[in-house]
Amino acid sequence: MDELLGEADTLPLHSAISLFLLSYTECTSVHVHLVWTRAGSARALSGALPRSLPVSELKREDAPPLVRSCRLPAVLEADGRFCRAGLAVVLRCIIQRSCLERHGRRDVASLLGFKGTCLKACAEVSQWTRLCEMDIPSAVEEHLLSPTEEGLQVPAAILHLEHCLAEPVRVHNDDKLRRNKLRQQRNARSVQPGAPGEGGQQVCPTEPQGEDPRAEPRLAQPSEGVELSAALAKLSVDAVPAAATRECSDIRRVKTAELPDLEHVFAEGLYFTLTDVVLLPCVYRYLSSLAQHAPHTLDRLPLLLRWYARVRELPAIVRAAHDCGMSLSSPQRSRTFSPAPGTPWPGDAQQESPRPSEEHFVGGPRPTLTKLQENGIDAVFSPHPCPSWSLHWETLPSAVSPTEGKMSASRAVRKQQQLNNLVAMVMELARPGHTIVDFCSGGGHLGIVLAHTLPKCQVILVENKEESLARARERSSQLSLPNVSFIQANLDYFTGPFHVGVALHACGVATDMVVDRCVQARAGFVVSPCCYGFIQNTLKFNFPRRSEHMILCRFADQTAVQLPAERRSIGKRCMGLVDLDRGWAAEAHGYSVRVMTMEPESCSPKNNMLVGILAEKDTAGH
Repeated sequence: MDELLGEADTLPLHSAISLFLLSYTECTSVHVHLVWTRAGSARALSGALPRSLPVSELKREDAPPLVRSCRLPAVLEADGRFCRAGLAVVLRCIIQRSCLERHGRRDVASLLGFKGTCLKACAEVSQWTRLCEMDIPSAVEEHLLSPTEEGLQVPAAILHLEHCLAEPVRVHNDDKLRRNKLRQQRNARSVQPGAPGEGGQQVCPTEPQGEDPRAEPRLAQPSEGVELSAALAKLSVDAVPAAATRECSDIRRVKTAELPDLEHVFAEGLYFTLTDVVLLPCVYRYLSSLAQHAPHTLDRLPLLLRWYARVRELPAIVRAAHDCGMSLSSPQRSRTFSPAPGTPWPGDAQQESPRPSEEHFVGGPRPTLTKLQENGIDAVFSPHPCPSWSLHWETLPSAVSPTEGKMSASRAVRKQQQLNNLVAMVMELARPGHTIVDFCSGGGHLGIVLAHTLPKCQVILVENKEESLARARERSSQLSLPNVSFIQANLDYFTGPFHVGVALHACGVATDMVVDRCVQARAGFVVSPCCYGFIQNTLKFNFPRRSEHMILCRFADQTAVQLPAERRSIGKRCMGLVDLDRGWAAEAHGYSVRVMTMEPESCSPKNNMLVGILAEKDTAGH
């Protein structure tokens, strides 16, 4: 049985959301522990805990080591070596466990959305995941700290959600639904009292033809549009697809651009998903606070209120809310205060979300490289300390070698060469008893080699993609490695201590996040960057570190072997300058950083490697 561990003290929203989903799915294969960071008791939270779930209490210091290394909530598997951390990852795990418990739970499986991708992308790359998983819960908890003072100022994250609910819905079969909506609109106009005739225009029936004539008619109500009908059909466990019909000719002739847009029924569009479950406890607390302290503010959120009204009427939501002590009553909107049209609401000026500055690229990289060189700045590569060192791949178990993965023989050889470089550098830094963390580990090519080569070190693989970690676990199981553990989580959710951090081809800003995490832990690092151009697409760090940074990032990706030699050479210089910036950032915190080229250079177009160690004066207290 897996164990869910969540913070307790005042039942943070992430913990409340996790418990709500457990109640909603009626999952019984996960045992719940509330982890107290201060002295307390579950009795103080009894009104907020699901009555249907047995809950145990645990002090933070008594939690399993892998859990103590993560931000909660977290799910720990029974063997204690695989941990899932972070709200989205934990919630998706609960849904998967529930579906395994009770096959045929179509209502639960559908929470993962089309192709099972709901909240699957990590918050570092998906603005939607970040909004739902981090920004909205944080904004609500901050609001609850001072609801009276902050009542008039709707948090930027809540306003963002309101704006998202106003956007047109796009789904995989929206053309058919939009034509059905157009047909419904025309039919409604044709039956309006006193409406002029359509001049012989064909009037299409509201419902599809070909249904059982003995069945009760399913006439759409005036307030029940195409969107709501599709949403309700999806929610029905016993729903069956309607008989296929051919649209009327006048509807078929309408161009796609002229079709009416679909409106939101639920947060992600027409269908109820995990996102709605995440948002409900947040919106419930926020609206309850507004209704008490600033009811006039509710007038600013009509779409959010409409969404809330729909969600709170779903039978499974009503059951889970009652189980969790949530009274989903309709908040009373104010009728005494509303600004005149065009008049800004109090606090609006402070609510504008910061926008990243846009870089305009003019010309190629040569002017930038020349300008930097004139100022004494150029790429500097340290000599490789052991360019000929290699693991004895032919003597290693097959599960250690990347040739066991799904890649060509030539690519597997290049991967071995890349691993030779990083393992050699890690062996310079690691000592018996040290913990090594393989960030963005993927299928475990680097982490498993390190665990096999350094059996007296503990190796933790941190990866967001469950499929990749599944392959790594299988390889580790074949080798019976006792010194490997796994964490499925965004990089930010790993907070534990370690001695050496590694990453092979961490994409874009992920390299900067790895280095930053190592600096926070005062740990050495060996990283090989990749996808420099993606650095410009994130708000995680304040780029550019200098005005030329984004231009360098753009051209640093031009190192592919099929490009002309001169362009590859320029790309290599740009890579070196970006990594020079990364080195300087770490050196500002007491590190000594070397940027070197992996051997042989042909092992990868992205063949840079950064090795960082704390200066001797700093390692004394580490």
